[in-house]
Amino acid sequence: MRPLHVPLGRGHQLAAEARPGLMAILNCTPDSFSDGGTCMSVEAAVALGRAARENGACVLDVGGESTRPGAEAVSAAEELRRVIPVIRALVERVGLPVSVDTRKAEVFEAAWAAGASMLNDVSGLADDPALASAAAQTDAAVVVMHMRSTPADMAAHAHYADVVVEVRAELELALLRAARAGIAADRLIADPGLGFAKDTAHNLDILRRLGEFRSLGVPLLLGPSRKRFLGSITGRTQPRERDVATAALLATLAGAGVALFRVHDVAAARDALLVARALGAGAA
Repeated sequence: MRPLHVPLGRGHQLAAEARPGLMAILNCTPDSFSDGGTCMSVEAAVALGRAARENGACVLDVGGESTRPGAEAVSAAEELRRVIPVIRALVERVGLPVSVDTRKAEVFEAAWAAGASMLNDVSGLADDPALASAAAQTDAAVVVMHMRSTPADMAAHAHYADVVVEVRAELELALLRAARAGIAADRLIADPGLGFAKDTAHNLDILRRLGEFRSLGVPLLLGPSRKRFLGSITGRTQPRERDVATAALLATLAGAGVALFRVHDVAAARDALLVARALGAGAA
């Protein structure tokens, strides 16, 4: 199968020989599940962004609202305060495409004006009715992720007869929302949403059956980094202790057709993918 075009926004795309690519996580939040408080200043964010670039990241994902299980929403004003100065500085001083991780049209519009290239929406364009239309007015790449309800109560919705069939169908609806708003298919990326309204068994089923998501016709992004299900498997209770498990998973999935992996530890992820590539794992 010919590799899909992987959009990064503003005319950028991920070259076939660079896939799977790495999206570096920069959380401008005090309460994210594994790295809250590490990216709360512009200088800290720029330093992390430069390190991510040097270690092989192709895009930086900036978020100002924690989406860990049980997290409460923050106001648009607070989210803007946290992310806009950081996005502007990353665009000007690091030189990688920047993604904004938000569910709010107001935040996306300001991030786009500050130079962001991508929208990464954990709600799959379902939370804010204005967000899809706002994205359609730009040429941003758009990641639609699968989640049920909101981070505050998503765990209560982790019930499936067949998790892969249902998540795929709900992602298809998210892609339809994007299309109806006027977002072209070649700007879209789908994310099955590991850990979002899913338990360990659900996550493992999705990983075993990733091939079933390729029929969506858009590139896949996967975010397993430091997730709780890796702790369940390894017994590692602290999220920062799960980077080895994350790297092992990425090496295992390197040839599974994933276009982008969203990770905290870019250097470890890069090394894992390089080893997999040396052993013959194919590009997405």
